Amino acid sequence: MGPSSEQPGSHSLWSGSDPHGQAALFLIDSLLHGLIEKSTLTTREALAIVDRAADVKVENATDIGDSPEALAKSLALIHAIAASLHQDIRD
Repeated sequence: MGPSSEQPGSHSLWSGSDPHGQAALFLIDSLLHGLIEKSTLTTREALAIVDRAADVKVENATDIGDSPEALAKSLALIHAIAASLHQDIRD
């Protein structure tokens, strides 16, 4: 279950010219959901990990040369993963 199935209109977030990055994001999303399903990780713990990833992205954006647009797209993708995890809390 990927984030694009959780949020209408988010398909454009997951499409793009970077197949490696796209695969990595789907892998992480699937890994988090799998760990939650096996009760290895709570949904809230997974959300804390995703929140930390967003914080690290913001903290390092300038150092790695991200444009404001690249940072915004990265954060939108991270937030899409968080939204899919929030859906698990509501279910």
